[in-house]
Amino acid sequence: MQNIVKKFIEDKLKKEIVLEKPKDSSLGHFATPVAFSLAKELKKSPMILADELILQLENKELFEKIEAVKGFINFTLSKSFIEKLTNQALEKKDDFAKSTLKSERILLEYVSANPTGPLHIGHARGAIFGDTLYKVGSYLGYDITTEYYINDAGAQMQLLGTSVSLAARDFIFKEKVKYPESYYRGDYLVEIAQKIIEKYGKEIIYDESKFEEMAIFAKDIVMEIIIKDLNDLGINFQNFVSEKSLYGSWDSTKTVLEENGSLYTKDDKTYLKSTQFGDDSDRVVVRDNGIPTYLAGDIIYHKNKFDRGFDKYINIWGADHHGYITRVKAAIEFLGNSSSKLEVILSQMVQLLKGKEPYKMSKRAGNVILMSDITAEIGSDALRFIFLTKKSDTHLEFDIDMLKNQDSTNPIFYINYAHARINQLFVKSSLNVEDIKDESFEALNSEALNLVYESLLLNSILEDAFSKREMQKITEYLYNLASSVHKFYNEHKIIGSNEEKTYLKVLSMAKLSLKTGLKLLGIEAKEIM
Repeated sequence: MQNIVKKFIEDKLKKEIVLEKPKDSSLGHFATPVAFSLAKELKKSPMILADELILQLENKELFEKIEAVKGFINFTLSKSFIEKLTNQALEKKDDFAKSTLKSERILLEYVSANPTGPLHIGHARGAIFGDTLYKVGSYLGYDITTEYYINDAGAQMQLLGTSVSLAARDFIFKEKVKYPESYYRGDYLVEIAQKIIEKYGKEIIYDESKFEEMAIFAKDIVMEIIIKDLNDLGINFQNFVSEKSLYGSWDSTKTVLEENGSLYTKDDKTYLKSTQFGDDSDRVVVRDNGIPTYLAGDIIYHKNKFDRGFDKYINIWGADHHGYITRVKAAIEFLGNSSSKLEVILSQMVQLLKGKEPYKMSKRAGNVILMSDITAEIGSDALRFIFLTKKSDTHLEFDIDMLKNQDSTNPIFYINYAHARINQLFVKSSLNVEDIKDESFEALNSEALNLVYESLLLNSILEDAFSKREMQKITEYLYNLASSVHKFYNEHKIIGSNEEKTYLKVLSMAKLSLKTGLKLLGIEAKEIM
């Protein structure tokens, strides 16, 4: 709807414009400040110019009224135009709020948690945000490939093998174990150790030369746990890329860096000249023992990404990776690619409460709150929704008891109730969408018309949310639309009124918008509450 109006105005004025939704609905459905941007160029007052531009923009099919207010041009849509868009939406529900196909190909990498333990609640935030970004972007016509980078090389894998051995000796063989300062902990390690013993015998637990083999075995089991936990949240990846599998490309990658003059050696270590691109110090890529660092693995991976020829690369990282952005972008430039194609979105940690008290850590994971525990307690719908109510780079705190409430304090219940309420109105009326689809909006009152208008805004909300990477715009929109539905329901008699069919058509449009929006958040709208 907004795109149609915007294109009409731009075609008439031969100029790109900003089209906004006024905060005061009495001013109209849309407004543009185009007169201000043209005033200097045409050497006229914005107020005078606005009056002149109105004459060029008259269109009875689109607009019921166009007004100039202090230099702004305000547009009130015609009932026939709103009715036409509603008819199209109800006729082709699966295409509602979609956009035309985009030419941009995007590689979206997210989660990428170390395969050393189950996902915790912090991982869940990036996982849900990334999956929703993928769902919304794909719906809007972008060609998006999702990817999980498995960090299965380096010190964390050595530590995993050691940790499995310690867990077996401590909890299975009941030995007195002296734990090192760094190790993984949790009951899941005991479960893995039991499987290893069943397959290889208990001798492997004491054989340090077999720790790497144990780590690989453990990693595969942990990845199965991670994939299952993600699936329980409705998250599936198209690609999984192993860090270990990429290290065979290090020599060729290093050659490219050397040819571009981006490396130097000092104290037997090889450094990347990342300060040339704003890093606070140059970074080691090869240790003095000749083993590549974690950064070297990321450099190989990003070369691999760029070699695949996408137009855009989006990484969703934890907030603790903030300082890592500059050095990775430096490496991309040194590899002969444009770092402007890489966008890094940071995901802040989450503080979880239960009954206003800090949520207890998981025994199974040792010292974190497991994502799977919260999914099991409140359900994937509630977890997905609450994690999308704030920008991913801001702090999020919530009490899971609130998400169990069966009232308006629980936002997902409130929205689902609006959707189910409309569905039950159709049940009570014994009508279906086919029975009301031809109803005219000509005699519609302003409250009903505004509800339809609000329902038709979904596409512009999705476009804005995706372009700004702000999925909370969708949750805000759905909550406000649900509020409008409840208000309309409480203030108007629907079943048995003279306007019954017309009101049901209005509400069917709202229902479609709620259902479509929830679906793109990975949530199935409830038909009955």
